[in-house]
Order: sequence, then C-alpha cells, then structure tokens
Amino acid sequence: MEMPRFPPSGSRGITMISTRGAGRPVTAYAGSVCGRYAASRRPDDLVEEFEIEATDGLGPGADPASAPDFNVAPTKKALVVLERVPRDAPRDAPAEGADASAAEAVADAAEQAPAAPLRWLRLLRWGLVPSWSKNASGGARMINARAETLLDKPAFRRATLTRRCLIPADGWYEWQASPSEKDARGKPRKQPFFMHPVDGGPIAFAGVYELWRDPAVPADGPDAWLATYAIVTTGAESGLAAVHDRMPMVLPPDRWDGWLDPQQRDPDAVRALLAPPEEGRFAAVPVSTRVNAVADNGPALVDPLPREEWRGVLDPETGELVGAGGAALF
Repeated sequence: MEMPRFPPSGSRGITMISTRGAGRPVTAYAGSVCGRYAASRRPDDLVEEFEIEATDGLGPGADPASAPDFNVAPTKKALVVLERVPRDAPRDAPAEGADASAAEAVADAAEQAPAAPLRWLRLLRWGLVPSWSKNASGGARMINARAETLLDKPAFRRATLTRRCLIPADGWYEWQASPSEKDARGKPRKQPFFMHPVDGGPIAFAGVYELWRDPAVPADGPDAWLATYAIVTTGAESGLAAVHDRMPMVLPPDRWDGWLDPQQRDPDAVRALLAPPEEGRFAAVPVSTRVNAVADNGPALVDPLPREEWRGVLDPETGELVGAGGAALF
C-alpha cells in the first residue's frame, strides 16, 4: 500500500500508544495529526446551523461556492466561519493635519456604539501563512496548531487573540500504523480511519486564520490578499487513542460564540475555551485506502471498511488485533 500523498500532517516521527488486545499488551503507532477531513454540508445548510450573517462581499477569502468535499487536504480551499468588523466601519483617527470636517466625522463615529462584527462564511486556504511571512510557501506545513502552545508560538499567537475561526466538518481521517502488518517497503502498514460524531450531527474544529499581503500583486488586485487557516489540535479522547494520540479541537456549540468573538482578546479567557470537552463524542471506523489519494473524493470514502478486509488493524473499541494473519507480534 502506498503512503498517503499528503501524510496526515508532515510526519515528525512515531508515537507509541499502549493498549491491550487478546489479553496481552499490543502497541499501536500514530504519526502526525489531522491532515485530511470531510466537509459535505452545503453553504445554505451552514448559514442556518452557524447563524451566518454574510457570505459574499468584502469578507476575507472567497465567496462560498463550494461543492461537498469528502477529502479536504492541505492547500485546498474550504469553508470557514469567522467574525470580523466590516472594512468600512469607522475605526481610525484622522490623520495629522486633517480638516475640521474629517475630525468631526470621526468624533461623531466615536460617540456611536462600536461597529459590531459580522459572522461570515467564506472559502479560505488550508495552511496558515503568517502576515509577516516573506512568501506563502510555508503554508502547506502549518496546517495544525497545538492548543497547548497556541499563545506561545509567534506564528499563531496574534491570530489566536484576534482571528479565531470555526471549520465546519463531518469528521476527520487518521492513519493507524499496524503493529503486525508491513507494506511493500517493509514499514508498518497504514490503515485510514474516519473519526465521526456518534450522533451524526455537525461539528466544528477550532481554528485560527491569517491574512497575508502578496507583494507581487497590485494592492487593488483580486489576489492581493491570501486568507489561510490552521486547525487547532489537542489530546485524543481515550476511545480514539488506539488510532492516534491527538485530534482536532472539536468545540461544542456552547463555545462557538466565545471562540468567534474578535473582541475577546484576554489570553486566559481564550485558553479556557480550549479546555478538553467531555469524552465519548466520537467513533473511529476503518475506511478504504482510497482516501490516500488526494484526487479521490465522494461519500464512499467515509463508508466503513468490512471487517473481513481489515489487515492488522487494532480495533479502537475492543483493543482486539484483527486480520493479523497469524503473524507474530513480538
């Protein structure tokens, strides 16, 4: 079996996870986290579910004219929910030397209530490009941001305090390295799993987004600004840890408003929104290796793989090693 052409996040090694199967310890291996997910809901459905106020116009990114995507991969554009004050809202003081009428206009605006942010649904590119980057080439590597260090990393700190977003999804993919089966290159065989909510409802990943000015494009050009995002990750629920030790931070609906609020810039308050939610919200099912190919798409990618086709798979629910073919584990 070929490795995914977009590995789950640009693997930086292997993490060992101990569990039990058939009465004895079995070790599963997990590489890097969340590099693929499924997002099949149409913009019209998301407008209602996320109480969207604007979808087109002067918002970041592009208008949400996307089809369902069951294989969202890094550098693709995907639907993102964010809140942002409209560009034409009065926020700046008059320049030094401005005439009296300009000063009066700003004073009048200051007496009014601050402009309220709008909740947008937009298409952004997956892979964060910080505003201070010299070019956009590093975005494909910055697809995830660890919740534990969001406020410490220069690439994410400013966005975490001022540009938070939600990424609507059906679920996400992870690859489990078999403790018994090898691929053609002699490495542990990787089995894709689809992680999905047990209740089948919509979910939203916590994310951060950035706006990068492309110096090679005229300021008034349609591609002058690149809007990108990264998915926040956290420790995996115990029921998913046999596949991977980390997972996207899936925010419960009662945290959506607080996470999106661009006026909430208190680090402790933002950190509190990332507290681990209750466990038991998700199930993990093996799926076809078709998802390994970025070009492959469609609802069949999330169909459960028949158990008789499992090869050296560690069942996350029971801890049983299935389809080992009698191979010795040790």
